[in-house]
Amino acid sequence: MISYHTHGGDVYRHQNVTDFSANCNPFGTPESVKQAVARAMEQVCHYPDVKCERLRDAISHYERVPAEQIICGNGAADLIFALVLALKPKKALLPAPTFAEYEQALATVDCGIQRYVLEKSRGFSVGREFLDHITEDLDMVFLCNPNNPTGVLMEQAFLREVLLRCQECGCILMLDECFVDFVEHPEAHTMKPLLEQNNSLFLLKAFTKRYAMAGVRLGYALCGNRELLENMQMVTQPWNVSILAQEAGIAALSEKEYVEHSMAVIHRERTYLLEGLGRLGYETFASSANYIFFKGPKDLQKSCLEKGILIRDCSNYYGLSKGYYRIAVRLREENDKLLRVLGEIPAADSKYRQIP
Repeated sequence: MISYHTHGGDVYRHQNVTDFSANCNPFGTPESVKQAVARAMEQVCHYPDVKCERLRDAISHYERVPAEQIICGNGAADLIFALVLALKPKKALLPAPTFAEYEQALATVDCGIQRYVLEKSRGFSVGREFLDHITEDLDMVFLCNPNNPTGVLMEQAFLREVLLRCQECGCILMLDECFVDFVEHPEAHTMKPLLEQNNSLFLLKAFTKRYAMAGVRLGYALCGNRELLENMQMVTQPWNVSILAQEAGIAALSEKEYVEHSMAVIHRERTYLLEGLGRLGYETFASSANYIFFKGPKDLQKSCLEKGILIRDCSNYYGLSKGYYRIAVRLREENDKLLRVLGEIPAADSKYRQIP
């Protein structure tokens, strides 16, 4: 059993640290978003728009999908739970390791879980045999692209085969694209073009990472299955997206220059960190996201904390043991600090000693 509610970004119990455990945009929340939230305080005497009409219209323009195919929630996790409650699946297929909230949501409806274990020897990638695990007794298939915590990206051609197989077997593909914005050429990897023609596809998105808005709690999903979206609305609490969150989202979607600049820097700094970790002798994996998954000494998180650095211990993910970690890609000064700290920490295992 995995440990629920164990996440990165726990700055409440780890104060005055440089936080590499939460993989949000390192440029921080845009000023326009903060100002929108401040202005929205004048409206908090009212109930929020339960239909999120202005926000959905803004997302529709940004994503280039009809507003009728959009549902908003109190973060992406809220929508994962709403989807599961609406479908009440009996059996679901999950890769392992992957985002813990999928399993947590499935547990609320006593859904049986079939796991496809990602192998270290294959770089934690999803192999073609995954298709053979999609059978007619499944109700749902969960995939995260790029995967969390590994950062490994699946090609769209493979995902199209997965979707076709799900359609043939009558199950829903819940595809988490919360990190697809951070890959190079994201439009070549998103499955949005298939929404209109396939009722089996449910795409999950969030403002959390792209705009560093974790504390606002705002996510959305894209789906061409109108009946499914209506059923989700039936099991969702009313007013689950606050006025503050709706106004923050509308403002964020106008931040085109912020997104373009931050993504370019993140791509460069990801390469910089991967090369730096390699020089220090750490085993890294092929991340395409704004975080890096790597293997190191079992006490590395504790050693880093002692030097003012918080990294994500991934041992609570199903299929991972002590010694697997995830770090966010941050700005150069912070990344240099991390590499310096990692170079100063004596490794318990000689395999991870600094290479001269």
